[in-house]
Amino acid sequence: MTLNALRRLVKKDAGPFLYPGEEIRPSKRASRVSLHGTQKRHVEMGRTRLVVAAGLFACAFSLVGFRLVDLMLLDGGEPPVTTARRAATAEFEESRADIVDRNGVLLATNLPTVNLYAHPYKIGDPATAARRIVEVLPDLSFDDVHRKLASGSKFVYLDRNLTPREKLEINALGIVGVDFEDAERRVYPQGALASHVVGATDLDNNGIAGLEASLNETLSQGGEPVRVALDVRVQHAVREELAYAMAKFRAVGATGIVLDSKTGELISMVSLPDYDPEHIGDATEDQRFNRATLGVYEMGSTFKLFNTAMALDSGRIGPSDQYDVENPIRVARFTIRDHHPEKGDMSVADILVNSSNIGSVRMVMELGTEAQQKFLDELGLLDPVSLELPENGKPLVPSPWREVNTMTISFGHGIAVTPVHMARATAAMVNGGALTPVTLLKREADEVPPGRAVISPQTSQRMRELMRMVVTDGTAGKADVPGYRVGGKTGTADKVSAAGGYAHRAVRTSFAGAFPMDNPRYVLLVVLDEPQSTKDTYGFITSGWNAAPTAGRIVARIAPTLGVFPSFVPQGPVVRPERRPMDLIQAAAARGTDAIAD
Repeated sequence: MTLNALRRLVKKDAGPFLYPGEEIRPSKRASRVSLHGTQKRHVEMGRTRLVVAAGLFACAFSLVGFRLVDLMLLDGGEPPVTTARRAATAEFEESRADIVDRNGVLLATNLPTVNLYAHPYKIGDPATAARRIVEVLPDLSFDDVHRKLASGSKFVYLDRNLTPREKLEINALGIVGVDFEDAERRVYPQGALASHVVGATDLDNNGIAGLEASLNETLSQGGEPVRVALDVRVQHAVREELAYAMAKFRAVGATGIVLDSKTGELISMVSLPDYDPEHIGDATEDQRFNRATLGVYEMGSTFKLFNTAMALDSGRIGPSDQYDVENPIRVARFTIRDHHPEKGDMSVADILVNSSNIGSVRMVMELGTEAQQKFLDELGLLDPVSLELPENGKPLVPSPWREVNTMTISFGHGIAVTPVHMARATAAMVNGGALTPVTLLKREADEVPPGRAVISPQTSQRMRELMRMVVTDGTAGKADVPGYRVGGKTGTADKVSAAGGYAHRAVRTSFAGAFPMDNPRYVLLVVLDEPQSTKDTYGFITSGWNAAPTAGRIVARIAPTLGVFPSFVPQGPVVRPERRPMDLIQAAAARGTDAIAD
């Protein structure tokens, strides 16, 4: 056998390799292998199983992907995205902005908190779960929690604003289907102090009253705090003195305003009774009612300020002109008299100082109805005040405006305005004659709008002198504060009864004034609703016995705070403001008519 034949024989038996390193390449003419029968069925079955497995994996990954999209972009079965939740999960600048007073004292801010919610359809034993939750949160009702957990719904809130300890204890229960939601809670560090100005928010941090409501869009955008014109120190003094007056005179309500006559800023605005903004839902309708901006009242003899200014500014009447005040004025079936009748004639100055109704009527009748309407319109007393609050009252004016209306309006009856109207118009009497727009927001020096002249500077100067005389020689003597030259005017208006006409011995007393009268900067308005007589008032319920002394106590407390120094040193011992028992003050502010007597 030849060598080549041997090699061919060995390759045929040994496979593809003849010896290490040598490979026999298959022939290009080799035929394709094909399977038949059982082997083919096994191969086809394996291929089918691979396709099915791949499909199952694809479906599984698709479901996982869809769930991720559901959790990240959709609600995913979680609680609805409320404003509070968005605020809690957003950056700081997207949280609701703070509200601070003119000196930066915090009035409203947000605190991080958590809400408790549940997926009822995941709760296995609603009764047991409800019992365990109520044991940790005893303020909740078992029946209410059980009803929610047994509802089988997708989502329910169980409680809001949990403390860290409450969250820890609920979490330790390990109840499947119960979870927590990060949120923010609106808090008011000063409590009820500025409730009618600041207002309140709902559970989702949306404003529902006060500045929280009117500036809701601005506050919701976050950013720098909103700075208001209020001074917390002045607000505290005014509120405390009003609450004391309510208790002392058993009044059903009170209002106090301190207005910067130059800038139009409301340094203080108090309405009693008031409420805690964090619990506005528990407040009564009377507590929520803002008497300073929403209440419209007949202001009584304080309106004689405007009647006198109109007469003096007309150029037709001078301060020494005389009018008969002895003979009552009869119009239709009514008779206009004075509370303290005088004999003979009286000058314009004395008519204001002694608060003569008869003299005021004779003055206005010389000028006429048209002149009165025009003057009161220029003072802004016939239209709503433009103020940054949703709670604004509209004045009640006579229509038609008859001669009898002209007479009664001259001494403050027959027209009703808000206390803010009264304070703004009084400011124009003492600041040189300009009606300046009022605001609850702090104004910088270059932001003060120019006032509109309503009386001449000369008339304003004369009004300052007369208002000072009312305190030194007239009906407002108890408003005087040694060293501060307080000026103003008292007013006592009968209240309208529910049956029509005026109620018997139900009055609203007021004092509208300013200080210091040599250069008036601040206007002060005090209003007491239905004050009663005490042993110190000898049966009187008029303004000189209650609203005027309340105003004097307020001036004595706030003048040093506002940087107003005494213009002279009082002779004799200095009488300091009486300390007010806090339990008495809180009782008056909270209960109003239930406040204890003097």
